[in-house]
Amino acid sequence: MNGRIYHIRNALPELVELEALIDEGRDSMRISVPAHISHQNEQLPIYAIEMGSRAATAPTLAFIGGVHGIERIGSQIILAFMRSLLHRSQWDEQLQQQLASIRLLFIPIVNPAGMWQNSRSNTNGVDLMRNAPVEAEHRTPFLVGGQRLSARLPWYRGKKGHTMETENLALTEVIAQTLFSQSLCISLDCHSGFGYRDRIWFPYARSLAPWPGLPDAYAMTRLFEHSYPNHNLYLFEPQANSYTTSGDIWDYLYDGYRAANPNGVYLPLTLEMGSWLWVKKNPRHLFNYRGLFNPILPHRQQRILRRHITLFEFLMAAIANGPAWVPATASEHQHSLQQALERWYPERAKETNVLIP
Repeated sequence: MNGRIYHIRNALPELVELEALIDEGRDSMRISVPAHISHQNEQLPIYAIEMGSRAATAPTLAFIGGVHGIERIGSQIILAFMRSLLHRSQWDEQLQQQLASIRLLFIPIVNPAGMWQNSRSNTNGVDLMRNAPVEAEHRTPFLVGGQRLSARLPWYRGKKGHTMETENLALTEVIAQTLFSQSLCISLDCHSGFGYRDRIWFPYARSLAPWPGLPDAYAMTRLFEHSYPNHNLYLFEPQANSYTTSGDIWDYLYDGYRAANPNGVYLPLTLEMGSWLWVKKNPRHLFNYRGLFNPILPHRQQRILRRHITLFEFLMAAIANGPAWVPATASEHQHSLQQALERWYPERAKETNVLIP
């Protein structure tokens, strides 16, 4: 066996699986490589794959994974969903019709070198989720909120004033090209490693104040909970309700979208899978750094790969049927805002004329 292929298969099986999917589905996919990352004498590609409509105005749903290299399960659930879509699209006429009306974007492995070395950061020691030129408006937790002390410490943001890391430049380029002109778009960035529950986070990570997309986020949350009343896996909340950070890439991209398309609707969501529950169920995770962020038993991994299919398919349906749930009139917008404040900002719900940025 070629030594190079063997080396990559051992270090990056997710990349091998992705390239196999690309080979299998090349006729129905549009593939680009916005950047390569140098590591171990290899040029590791960052793939961006589109499926579905080519229409410039098609509502768009993006799935992102592997921003933190150690959190491999995020990439794995996206790859499993891609495989399912590819196979179903060969016979499922309803899916074919749905894909004709929406665009899907997949960037399953944003940080291939970090994944290779089983690290949260990239090869420069930079945490890509703390690397954007965004400063927190409130005090952040020590280190966790992003630090510039040393790349040897976790949550390193990079040197002040430097451009973003190559991985983030590639991500922002693709998101801007694909989403910023759309009137309705959603992105889901898949992570693991926080808490005992799966969370769906939305911006702002930098601020404790309500963000401009709050009414739309509430409408989408209510739609999911009403449509799947027994699928109560997720805690929907602003990320800042858990902790605040500087340098959040989705804060940065949301602000970029809003500047380019002030009348559009963009929901940048983060799926934070609660891996502490896996550790609680199997303490062996504690003795394996990778096991703190990924299920280590095969049956549990299979369960996680199945667990989020309902959410993914819901987001596809939601993006295809925006007029059915996105607040359209001023009164609908105000009502949704009030409901959102009562749920997530109860101390502000009693205020009149609440202003959000």
